[in-house]
Amino acid sequence: MSYISKKNGRRKPMAEINVVPYIDVTLVLLIIFMITTPMLQTGVDVNLPQAESKTVETEGEDSPPIVISIKEDGQFYLKTNDQDDELIQQEEINTQVLEVLHEKPKTQVLINADKSVNYGLVVTVMASLKNAGVSSVGLMTQPVNQ
Repeated sequence: MSYISKKNGRRKPMAEINVVPYIDVTLVLLIIFMITTPMLQTGVDVNLPQAESKTVETEGEDSPPIVISIKEDGQFYLKTNDQDDELIQQEEINTQVLEVLHEKPKTQVLINADKSVNYGLVVTVMASLKNAGVSSVGLMTQPVNQ
C-alpha cells in the first residue's frame, strides 16, 4: 500500500520550465539565418567608385529608394519598391521614376554607376532627371576602407 502525499491523488505541479528545447530551437534558427542572410543580397553587380562620404540618412521614410544602375557596358537597370532590378532603356527612366515619385514624392533617387562608366553618361542621366522634375539625385559610392 502506497500513500500519496497530496489529497485527491494528485501530484504537485512543477514550477520550473524546461528551457533546453527552446535553446535548441533558437540555435537552429540562428544557424539558418546566418546561412541565408548573405543569399538575400541581390542586385546589379557594379564596381562602384570609392569615396570618403557619410551615409545618407532617410528622413523617417519607410519607402526604399529608387536605384538607377548603370553597368560598365552601358546597360541601364531600374529598381523600385524593393523589386528586382529590371533592364530598362535610357529613354524610359524618367517616366518610370516620375510614376513612383507621383505616388511617393519623398522617395530618394540614387544612381549606382560602375566606376568605368563614362562620366558624361552619368551626368546625362542626372540632368534628364533634374529636367523631368526630380528634386534631388544622389550618387552611390563604396567606402574607401572596403
